[in-house]
Amino acid sequence: MAKLSTILDQIDAGTMQLPEFQRGYVWNRDQVRGLMRSLYHGYPVGALLVWETEGSAQAVRGAASSAGQKQLLLDGQQRVTTLYGIIRGKAPGFFEGDPSVFAGLRFNVEDESFQFHAPVKMKDDPLWIDVTAMFAGDDGAAYEQLLDLKWLRPKLPTYLARISQLQAVLQRDFHIEQITGADKTVDVVVDIFNRVNSGGTKLSKGDLALARICSDWADARPTMRRNIERWKESGFSFTPDWLLRNANAVATGRAPFSVLEDVSADQFEVGLNSAVEHVDHLLYLITTRLGLDHDRVLMGRYALPVLSRHLANRGGRFVDGAEADRALHWYIHAALLGRFAGSTETYLAKDLETVDKSGIEGVTAALARSRKGVLSIDAQDFEGNGRGSRSYPLLYLLTRVRQSRDLVTGHPLGVDASALQVHEIFPKPELVKLGKYSRAELNAIANFAFVVPSTAVTLNRRNPAEYLAHVDPAVLASQWIPADPELWKLENYREFLAARRELLARDADAFSEELLTGSRPWTGGEELKPIVVAPDDDERDARVAQIKGLVEEFAEMGFAAPSLDAEISDPDTGRVLAVAEAFWADGLQPGQDKAVILELDPEEADLARLAELECLVFTSVDALRGYAQRRNETASGEREDDGSAVSSIGGSSAEVDIELLDEPPVETGGQFDQVVLDTIDACKADLGYNPKQFKVMVNQYGALGAVRRILHAPAVSDGFVTLWERRRLDLTVEAIATDERFRHLFTEEELAVAEKRLADFTDAVPKAG
Repeated sequence: MAKLSTILDQIDAGTMQLPEFQRGYVWNRDQVRGLMRSLYHGYPVGALLVWETEGSAQAVRGAASSAGQKQLLLDGQQRVTTLYGIIRGKAPGFFEGDPSVFAGLRFNVEDESFQFHAPVKMKDDPLWIDVTAMFAGDDGAAYEQLLDLKWLRPKLPTYLARISQLQAVLQRDFHIEQITGADKTVDVVVDIFNRVNSGGTKLSKGDLALARICSDWADARPTMRRNIERWKESGFSFTPDWLLRNANAVATGRAPFSVLEDVSADQFEVGLNSAVEHVDHLLYLITTRLGLDHDRVLMGRYALPVLSRHLANRGGRFVDGAEADRALHWYIHAALLGRFAGSTETYLAKDLETVDKSGIEGVTAALARSRKGVLSIDAQDFEGNGRGSRSYPLLYLLTRVRQSRDLVTGHPLGVDASALQVHEIFPKPELVKLGKYSRAELNAIANFAFVVPSTAVTLNRRNPAEYLAHVDPAVLASQWIPADPELWKLENYREFLAARRELLARDADAFSEELLTGSRPWTGGEELKPIVVAPDDDERDARVAQIKGLVEEFAEMGFAAPSLDAEISDPDTGRVLAVAEAFWADGLQPGQDKAVILELDPEEADLARLAELECLVFTSVDALRGYAQRRNETASGEREDDGSAVSSIGGSSAEVDIELLDEPPVETGGQFDQVVLDTIDACKADLGYNPKQFKVMVNQYGALGAVRRILHAPAVSDGFVTLWERRRLDLTVEAIATDERFRHLFTEEELAVAEKRLADFTDAVPKAG
């Protein structure tokens, strides 16, 4: 047993540290509040697990390990880090994460709640005590702010007792389990770590391999982090496991991480540094020869370890430009075929063995055999939908290498402009109005064209039959837009997509052939310069705005940023299972959840397989928001863990979980309730749309309560988006709230929200006719 104060002193003295293989801090503010609430009330918070070892024997996080016996924290990092941050007012030396997550905690002596500082809510309220200031020795100020107010004196003994109870947290005893003994090697300890850490982030095989390396080369993981951060600054995001794959390929020519057991720290250091150099060279070629200059379009990244190995065999460079182009040819086709999307290690093992024996020609021939001897690009390769599909990088690549021309200026893209933006040739709202196209068709890559931002504004939501008629035929051809005006009509959208895919495929295949045969010039200004792709958020698209609002809200809640428009592949076969609107591969908080998927086109996804893979799939933004809110309420202790924070596939939420609102002191007279019910009936009768979630809310909170809760939500609801898509914003709760008959029922803030939502999206609704 050890008191909390003793544990914190050990961290200050450097005798309790964090092993290098541990990952960073991932808790959010609700978990911080939940821990403090549990400690304050004397609830169990779990034991700590430490590895007792000689300080210089193992790599530690954040500082060099000095001689002498040390305790390396295996289980309890999040709890200990949180308490250190709150009580000391700063992060410990081994910290990796956002220190603001435990800054500004306040304790209310009246209701004994913990909240983070809210200036408006807590202004001039003496009942809120600064927890960190109190632990820092400024408890006198906490007492004074209570003693100075006469009206508090009757309850003063109770308040002071509660402050003392909070201060007593420092004397809380923690049970500590220790792992000791010379037989407790790194791999044994890591296995123990994974067994006891069932609810947290498990170490991968790569982590285990790196843990062994770090025992002899403490700078191994920091070196990897520095390079990953450097690439991130250049626009490319890579994981430590991915870089380790490259280092392993260079050092051993093998795919399994287990082979690193026989690699010395010196050998690994050489292999890692060489791999970094090879990746730099490959990124340079992919950027300047293919135009794939940012993370969104960097497809087939697990092909790079194979090419890194080939470069290692060639002394760091390809023999000549022709061989480099043949390597890029293989890279493109490996990416399009999803070569490494499933069973990554298996296919890496095969290709590493082949590239050692037969070079680029060997892996190309092997890939061709999987396609009946032919590597070609056809119209099917452009059938993807959403920016997360494999078709999107291919379209971007072709736009860059062929220097497509802007639809308004006629100038070559990437030459006379420093930025590009995605333009929908057929505006989605106009297509939605026809009611005949699926969401997959509405998001088809073959409907995308890259233009300069000013052109995107000029052509936004314009009918292609009108504006394409004024574009130079040569410019249309440079963007692979069919010349037949009949195909520009909205009712011929499917035929347009089919025709454009054929044009794209024909040119893409020709470019692929140029790479294979070495006929693409290497001189004469052929090198492509990186270019910025402007954000593609259309603020007048209700669905885009809703998802953007969700991501921003989740960031405030302390959740990880998702991949947007993400292609999700089967880990075994590489088959595409979904192109999700948002994807949290490691959970909302890394290592603390299953993978979370927001898939708003469930008919286009393999939900059964995703369920088999134990992903949490949500087909409603409101459902996902409700899950996240319940999850955080459970973590903070404000909600009992009744299992409702875990959702099954589909899961539509029947509520918008926001702070309960006091009803205004007015009578609705029954007319408001009737209008709400009539609106629900109109949705069903006029549109065939049944707003089930809203009906449940009306039954639970009443008509007025339901409307007010929706107005207090941070973004528009699923129902609003559905009605926006069907051009019936007159049936939204926002329209009801702003009706002159009912404005007196709402606050100025609620009316402002309703009016802004209607104003933002009314102009975006296509006019009939």
